[in-house]
Amino acid sequence: MIDFPAVLRALVDQGVRFIIVGGAAATAHGSARLTQDLDLVYDRSPDNLRRLVAALRPMQPYLRGAPAGLPFSIDEETLRKGLNFTLTSKLGDIDMLGEIVGGGGYAQLEPHSAEIELFGLRCRCLGLEKLIEVKRAAGRPKDLEAIAELEAIREERRSR
Repeated sequence: MIDFPAVLRALVDQGVRFIIVGGAAATAHGSARLTQDLDLVYDRSPDNLRRLVAALRPMQPYLRGAPAGLPFSIDEETLRKGLNFTLTSKLGDIDMLGEIVGGGGYAQLEPHSAEIELFGLRCRCLGLEKLIEVKRAAGRPKDLEAIAELEAIREERRSR
């Protein structure tokens, strides 16, 4: 299980620009589904990559599912040359996403996000409408199952 407060604290303390997406965003909107990892879309600007490396390095991240001993270094060059990274770390599983299906990257998603408070920290989280949209675009069975609950949450909010 991921240590959400510790991971978010490390990112916020370093000034990393990121948006919470996926299951953690659904939970932030009221979903009862349990998520085992933290999915983040990160700004790919050079200065943000530096801050992201500074936040992640102490967590000792490694590519999730990669064979043991495979060389991997979390540094600016690695992040610049890659896009989406599914990581495991001493604090839990973190998916660092340069872009997501149906939503694009940080710049495209930022207008569809809002700052919320989680664990006493101010973090950007993908809005409910856009979250439903990107889950529908992803089309995975687990995303399609989550959409019904997210739509019910949306309808409940509209009726208030």
